[in-house]
Amino acid sequence: MNLQKAIEASAARIRAGGPAPELAVVLGSGWDRAAELVEAPEDIPYPELPAFPALNVDGHAGMLRLGRIGGRPVALLRGRKHAYESGDAAAMKGPIRSLAAAGCRILVLTNAAGSLDANMGPGSLMLIADHLNMAQRTPLHDEPGSDRFVDMSDAYDPALRAQARAAAAQAGIVLHEGVYAWVLGPQFETPAEIRMLRLLGAQAVGMSTVPETILARHAGLKVLAFSMLTNMAAGLSDEALSHAHTLRSARAADEDASRLLAAVIAAV
Repeated sequence: MNLQKAIEASAARIRAGGPAPELAVVLGSGWDRAAELVEAPEDIPYPELPAFPALNVDGHAGMLRLGRIGGRPVALLRGRKHAYESGDAAAMKGPIRSLAAAGCRILVLTNAAGSLDANMGPGSLMLIADHLNMAQRTPLHDEPGSDRFVDMSDAYDPALRAQARAAAAQAGIVLHEGVYAWVLGPQFETPAEIRMLRLLGAQAVGMSTVPETILARHAGLKVLAFSMLTNMAAGLSDEALSHAHTLRSARAADEDASRLLAAVIAAV
C-alpha cells in the first residue's frame, strides 16, 4: 500500500471511531498520564493504522486513543517515531497527514527536554515559542511543487500560545516560554554543544517535535507545543544523563503536565 492510500485508510478508521477529532495531541515521554483524561476512550494500536509507524522506544505505547476531553472530540497519539531511530525526519508524516485527513485542525505536541535555563529546573513546563532546527533536516525533501516552501514565521500559533498561557495561569500552573532546539540524537549533547545552543538563544533541547511541526504546518494544521524539562542539559549539573533518568524525572511532573493539557484543550 502506498503512503496516500495508507493515509486514506487510517483517516477512515479514525473517523469510524466516532466524531472526527478536532484536536490531536502527540504524547511524548512523561506525558502519557494525560491519556487518562479521555472520556469513553477507544484505543487503536498503531499496527492497525496503515500510515502509522512501528515504535521502538521505552515509554511510548504505540496506541491512538480516541474519545473526548471536556466534551471535545480528541485524538491522543501515545508515542512517536523519532528521526534518530532511522535517520528519517519524515517518520511521522503518515500519522499527521492521517489526522488532517480525518478532520483535525489543531496539533498539540509534547516532549521531554533538557533545560538550558537555570530558572527552569527539572519538573518545569515550557511553552515552545519558536525552534532551532539544529539537525537541518526536513520531512519535506521529497515533496513536489511550491507547497514544500512552508512559511515557518509563526510555526507555533501566536493566538493558541496566548490562550495556553491564560489557561495555565487560571489553573495555577507555572508555564515558562522559550525556544526549543532540535538535535538528531540519540546521543545526548556535549557540554560544548550546550554552550553553543545557549549562545544561539535556546532554552531547551530535545530530539523530537520539530519534524512534526513542519509536517503539521505543511498540512495546514495549527501547532501548539510544550516541553517537560526533565534535567539540566550537559555541563549544567552533575547528573549523569540517560533515557531511564529522563523517564524517572518525567514521572515526577506528570500530574502538572496532565492538568496543563486539560486546561489548554478546554481553552483553545
